[in-house]
Amino acid sequence: MRVQVEFFGLSRLIAGEKEITLRLDEGMTFRDAVRALVRKYPEMIGDVVQTDGETMQSPNILNLDGRRMIQPHQMDESLSDGDRIILMSMSAGG
Repeated sequence: MRVQVEFFGLSRLIAGEKEITLRLDEGMTFRDAVRALVRKYPEMIGDVVQTDGETMQSPNILNLDGRRMIQPHQMDESLSDGDRIILMSMSAGG
């Protein structure tokens, strides 16, 4: 499946890109997507993602389709083909 990831703030500075497409296996979760991002951008560890490589570093958070923030207890929920994840900092203004 394909999942779009849009970067804002520090994650955009680190990635050097506004948006990418991740190819993930069916049934993969938000946590799996974060792991894939860390493999692609290991520089995110410490500032955007915690040192475990799968947990968001506060104040960074994931948003699904611009409609809901993904809370830590929701990281193991499955993604669907065509989902759009926004990686953003809650301290950034809009």
